[in-house]
Amino acid sequence: MIFIWAFIVGGIICVVGQLLMDVGKLTPAHTMSTLVVTGAVLDGFGLYEPLIDFAGAGATVPITSFGNALVHGAMAEAEQNGLIGVITGIFEVTSAGISAAIIFGFLASLVFKPKG
Repeated sequence: MIFIWAFIVGGIICVVGQLLMDVGKLTPAHTMSTLVVTGAVLDGFGLYEPLIDFAGAGATVPITSFGNALVHGAMAEAEQNGLIGVITGIFEVTSAGISAAIIFGFLASLVFKPKG
């Protein structure tokens, strides 16, 4: 059943993003920023973790999870290290994902030839 909920929740997040671009006429960059901020705000209010517990990968794979990770890391480090922890927590939690995106993007550029 967890796979069905992951599919439904992830699909709803993607539909919201697509509606922002199609109906709201937002650019992909504005849509991505909106979804990241939405994930951050939901985590700030403590609503994103229950969504992750409910939907699993359906909530952790979309871009909203990046906003969640930013706030989650900042809050956790702020409790331990104070104000400076806000800055270090953001980089500590998200560094693995960003590094992976850079590495895999580079590897893909070696394998595939872009058009244009």
